[in-house]
Amino acid sequence: MYKRAQKVRLAIVYLSYLILLLIILFHLFNIQVLNNHNYIKLADSQHHLTLKLYPQRGLIYDRNHKVLALSLKVPSVYAVPRAIVNKEEVADALSSVLSLDYDSVLEKLKRDKSFIWIKRRVSDQEAENIKALKLFGVEITKESKRYYPNNGLAAHILGFAGMDELGLDGVELKYNSYLKGEPGKRSLLRDAKQRMLPAFEYEYIPAVNGYNLVLTIDEVIQHIVEQTLDRNMEKNKALAASVVVMNPQNGEIYALASRPGYDLNNFAKANAASRRNRTISDYFEPGSTFKVITASAALEENIVKTDDMFFCENGAYSISRHILHDHRPHGNLTFVEVIEKSSNIGTVKIAQKMGGKILNKYVKKFGFGQKTGIDLPGETQGFLRPLENWSKLSIAAIPIGQEIGVSAIQMARAMSAVVNGGYTVNPYIVSEIIDNNNEIIKSFKNEKQGSVISEKTSATMREILKGVVENGTGRAAKIKDYEAGGKTGTAQKIDSSGKYSQENYVASFIGFTPVEDPQFVIAVVFDEPRPFYYGGTVSAPVFKEIAEKILKYMNVPKTKKDY
Repeated sequence: MYKRAQKVRLAIVYLSYLILLLIILFHLFNIQVLNNHNYIKLADSQHHLTLKLYPQRGLIYDRNHKVLALSLKVPSVYAVPRAIVNKEEVADALSSVLSLDYDSVLEKLKRDKSFIWIKRRVSDQEAENIKALKLFGVEITKESKRYYPNNGLAAHILGFAGMDELGLDGVELKYNSYLKGEPGKRSLLRDAKQRMLPAFEYEYIPAVNGYNLVLTIDEVIQHIVEQTLDRNMEKNKALAASVVVMNPQNGEIYALASRPGYDLNNFAKANAASRRNRTISDYFEPGSTFKVITASAALEENIVKTDDMFFCENGAYSISRHILHDHRPHGNLTFVEVIEKSSNIGTVKIAQKMGGKILNKYVKKFGFGQKTGIDLPGETQGFLRPLENWSKLSIAAIPIGQEIGVSAIQMARAMSAVVNGGYTVNPYIVSEIIDNNNEIIKSFKNEKQGSVISEKTSATMREILKGVVENGTGRAAKIKDYEAGGKTGTAQKIDSSGKYSQENYVASFIGFTPVEDPQFVIAVVFDEPRPFYYGGTVSAPVFKEIAEKILKYMNVPKTKKDY
């Protein structure tokens, strides 16, 4: 009886071992044959690490190779969730040191991943604090962060790059394909403790750094413009303002600024209104600055001569049941005086003599109703109604800058054509794309576009516009030791009812200097200044202040001896 029981027990033991062996063999077969690919993949993910190598984003220089934008190496914190055992403890430490939400960090650590960002672009102190904790599965790496040495200077030109160093606005966006470079990668092995083994690197593709941009703008001139604009924004209590400084001979932009502005190094805190580049994206009725176009067209078509007389109706002129007024009454004025004194009635009579078809032809030739093509994102084409849609009042409105929408950059380009001998130039911001050895990859040089007016008409207009500054509505733009020309503009804005406002105005001045050989054109536009709103009172003095400083900086020879 005892021996039989012993045999049964032995049989049970043998059978147990056999079943256990079969189970082990089945699991081995399952691991090595049926699911070997999955386990190989898991092992690879644990022991093979591929790091993305980020390229250095290209630099942005001004015309004198002063750095306006660069990328700095800063620490970032990442984790290997699969290597972290006590995830709650690690999440608590990370959230405390990096000022992060605990639940958010824990959720990341619970993911089945071999790499995940915890916090990017941390401070050096935060990085040191993380290192001191010696958390297994938590590492520090270096990333590039875009940095703008002058904070908000030229913000609307430069734009900004986001977290992954991709351009999101300005030339950073427009030329992103040149600036961003090409990423590389580095593949190597890790040991059982997830430590990298550089000696076992099996693939290395280096990153290719981005190209650099050389802009047409001058950092000094940009500073002059922005400082002057800031002071006058406060003085005039304006809603917004824009300034463009442009070389009328070739279209180079020396400076371009909009207000309100923002800090490029803290762009996420700026609202959409501050980030908007008003010099190219906003259009407005130009008012009397547009009389320059009307006058140029009339002279070019030989419709008028400079000494032709126009009766300005003593300040009130009836057109199609509408009464047109001058800001002050005038009797007989010569063509030159009509422009100098900015007579609406005189200008409209010139336009009536010319006719809508001819006027429309020149409005389009000067580039209105179409984009200038400036190499910045967000440009508007403005507003220009087709000739067939003009009303009976259009011939009295468009010549004096109503029923048409223009941008500051369009006005700067048009004035350039008026004073440079009569040809169109397209404004541009980037002059060269270069590599890190200063070899030119691509060069941008503007060719003269089509002729708009003759050199003779251009010379006559320069003298007429000089008279506006010397004797007319632009006297506040007079520059010591230099002859300047330009045109004032004061335009009523359209209110919510669709009528012209009696309270809100756009004040502008578009000018140039020196008269005989213009070195630059400056467009100054203030939106809703208070309490004064005339272009000659608000914008002309800003032109003067900016122009005087630029002339001195550029060492332009004096053109007159007396003030």
